[in-house]
Amino acid sequence: MPDAQHLLLFIGAGLLLNLTPGPDVFFIVSHALRGGARRGLVAALGIAAGCCVHVVAAAVGVSALVAASATAFSVLKWVGAAYLVYVGITMLFARKPTDAPDLIAASADAAGAAGPSGVESPAAVVFRRGFLTNVLNPKVALFFLAFVPQFIVAGTPHAWAVFLALGLLFTFNGLAVCAGWALAAAWAARRAGFMRRGMQVMERVAGAVFIAFGVRLAFTDSPAVR
Repeated sequence: MPDAQHLLLFIGAGLLLNLTPGPDVFFIVSHALRGGARRGLVAALGIAAGCCVHVVAAAVGVSALVAASATAFSVLKWVGAAYLVYVGITMLFARKPTDAPDLIAASADAAGAAGPSGVESPAAVVFRRGFLTNVLNPKVALFFLAFVPQFIVAGTPHAWAVFLALGLLFTFNGLAVCAGWALAAAWAARRAGFMRRGMQVMERVAGAVFIAFGVRLAFTDSPAVR
């Protein structure tokens, strides 16, 4: 493991990176504004779960193989880009905040939640969407491959285990920051008395951001062909 100084540097750099607004933050904030702190926290958990997949994959070398294979990278890139655009479009053209696809179980909400009927609860759909937006984004895998090794001394025994520990630490810190975004957005919505129009505007902005990130991802070159 890194010494105390380098570990603190790793934590500090990770916190700064997680504080930077990106698609994850917009995803969390939009759900927190629309559905409260619980919905925002569920979105944050979904995103963190997606990060854990990338950390484990990078630790065992799967992400390195994806980065080295132009075909594998392209497949994951296009699937991820299409999904980001899809999520953005559904948010952009939702008729009202409660019409968004992640709330398709509104009827189950009224009945008390999805149960034996097999209808997913709104929270489950939000979690799945947050999870998929991260898992299907190869740039997240490349980030971990580029960032974490900088804090691992060459020749460290069981480097994969150190990578795994640092990656999970980064994800845990990121979850704390994301939870803060969710709570802050939910508090602002209650405190400022966000009107329906304000929530709709936020959802449109978040939808546009997701579409933009999807298009940007689609034009990302594979590291294997650079």
